[in-house]
Amino acid sequence: MAYPKSLEQLVEAFERFPGVGRRTAERLAFHVLRDPEARLLSGAIERAVATTRICGVCFNVSERDPCGICSNEERDSTTICVVEEPRDVEAFERAGVYRGRYHVLMGSLNPAEGSEAAQLSVEALARRVRLAPPAEVILATDPDAEGEATALLVLETLERDAREDQRSPVRVTRLARGMPAGSAIEYLHRGVLEDALEQRRALRLKPPPK
Repeated sequence: MAYPKSLEQLVEAFERFPGVGRRTAERLAFHVLRDPEARLLSGAIERAVATTRICGVCFNVSERDPCGICSNEERDSTTICVVEEPRDVEAFERAGVYRGRYHVLMGSLNPAEGSEAAQLSVEALARRVRLAPPAEVILATDPDAEGEATALLVLETLERDAREDQRSPVRVTRLARGMPAGSAIEYLHRGVLEDALEQRRALRLKPPPK
């Protein structure tokens, strides 16, 4: 027998979540029916959608604009750590190993899955660097194929922008290779993140030929 229409709609709603297939969606739907506490999910979703916004400076998620990190004058404004997702900011903040500013790209470069350069906040980062050049931009994208391609995109964008404005390019570094290949920032241990920051290296020691 087919599920009731309302239950089927709930299953289909869970299926829209990344990585959730039909079987998992069914288990989640039945869990909601069995557990009264799980029904708080709908209210939490509505509140998050209503109150969460994107910071106009760094593109991190926040309940205000600019976010608490961008508006905190005690943060080091001379460094910008570029990450793929807001959860990467949370990982660095939870580890407590970095006190500078951030820039969230809102994804990584992956044309095979429909993620193009225009969908990332790379140009916004270039404008930010142009208006208030930091001493260093740290590329903290994931150490996988998509993260490496994204890091190269950011580097080339910043260098192109500097050439067009006829100014010296900002110093760009990449997290050290001590990070496990194929891993994700959000799952890394505090010590790994700290070592990666301390051992970061310049991507290009000399300006590219004109």
